Amino acid sequence: MQLCVFDSRRGQQEGHELDKVLFFYPLDCPLPSQLSLVGLSEGLITFSRIFSPDSPCEFMEAERHGHIFYECEPDIWMILVVEKDGDQVTRDGAYRSLLRELYGIFRLFYGKISSRLENNPVADVVRNCLYVFVPDYIGDMMAGKTLWLPTISDSLAEHATVRILSVEPDILLECQSLLGLLESWSGVPQQSMVLFHNYLISSTLLPADTMAMYTYAVLRMIPSVVSQSFAQGSKRSYTRHSVLNSVVSTFVTEPKRSVSSLHEQTVSQPLHHDAWWQDVDGFLSSFAWGADGPGGGAVIPSVWLQEGEKMTYLCVYQHRALTLLMFIPSAESVALLRKQIIDQADKIQVLEEKLTKQWGGSNAMHVPGYRYMHHDLSRRTIKASPPNKVATLAKESLAVLNKVRGELDKEKNRSDHTDKELCLRTKNNAWVSARARAGHELYVVLEKASDTLLVASDAIDKFNKRHCEGRLSSD
Repeated sequence: MQLCVFDSRRGQQEGHELDKVLFFYPLDCPLPSQLSLVGLSEGLITFSRIFSPDSPCEFMEAERHGHIFYECEPDIWMILVVEKDGDQVTRDGAYRSLLRELYGIFRLFYGKISSRLENNPVADVVRNCLYVFVPDYIGDMMAGKTLWLPTISDSLAEHATVRILSVEPDILLECQSLLGLLESWSGVPQQSMVLFHNYLISSTLLPADTMAMYTYAVLRMIPSVVSQSFAQGSKRSYTRHSVLNSVVSTFVTEPKRSVSSLHEQTVSQPLHHDAWWQDVDGFLSSFAWGADGPGGGAVIPSVWLQEGEKMTYLCVYQHRALTLLMFIPSAESVALLRKQIIDQADKIQVLEEKLTKQWGGSNAMHVPGYRYMHHDLSRRTIKASPPNKVATLAKESLAVLNKVRGELDKEKNRSDHTDKELCLRTKNNAWVSARARAGHELYVVLEKASDTLLVASDAIDKFNKRHCEGRLSSD
């Protein structure tokens, strides 16, 4: 696999082409190979713009490799090159979702790449951030020396989405009331997210910010808290130096890039493993943002929300399976908000108990007889069968589903308004269905369905009415 981030506006003069490259993986890739990939990518992008100015090249398939193009910001491109594999997904939409997720989390913690470049035209700062952040993200996909990319087994899942849990209206109202009280009593304007067992209950953030923060919480924050104690967490502030040293050594291989700022700046490392822990009062802390001087406490975590493009401070409180994430404009207000949360701890406990009573366990989203995924594209949310249930599907069913999703991806690339319905019979006598309506997609696999198309279609209609509010009814 190769992953490149480059700015097509940079390096316009002959001999300065390498200045375009902001990040490249593998880190030890020879410079000629980096320039070759960037040159090929720019050529394809420029050529495809002639025929599609608003939607240039998104995917190129070669004999042994696939090239995925994602323009994360105007003129700033992420290029992913993957080798073809029998079980590996060649559906470009799956890989583009992976890049969208990577960029979304990066932007959440470091802000827009273009803004970093405006403040530091030499690009040392943004390169520093990318070389600290992206290897940690890629590391989560490594099993030994093997890189795990999306496969057909992930056909009922999607990167860059949020798994939501439907709760009873009175519980949702109680949750929103609690958040309103915290804001009114503390006098601090705030935004919030509420998670329960790695599912989203409520969010006041924009969909892109919700996706990024949710993904980070379930990918790193909550698992880290489970395995950490304060004594272990207090040792984590020093692990970042070894990472920065490796970044510096990477830059030293290219003499035209300045590395002085790498020594002067402290870059947060939010994806570092075991960086979060829970204090005795229930609040979560992390040394990923540094410490207040030698022997000091952890710095308050900060994020860059897309709404307003301003730095916002993060306050996280956890009671059992319930996690409250509060976003406030000033670090000085954190202490006041914490006091209000502690004062309302009994209400938080009651809310968690009600959610626990409704909770159906790890198979809470399972619908007997169906393997499914409902994707709300505008909100970036999904409801889907649990992974352990999807694992029971035959390989033939998953392969057909992957091809169906690939065809729908192509239709979406051609038009923003795609209403589509497919229902196919597989060789193993399963039904694979895909429906797209008004920004919603529903994928269903029925391996115990009747032999007739009519019965299978009727079963999917019933599912749509009961679990998708009838948004994807057949014409």
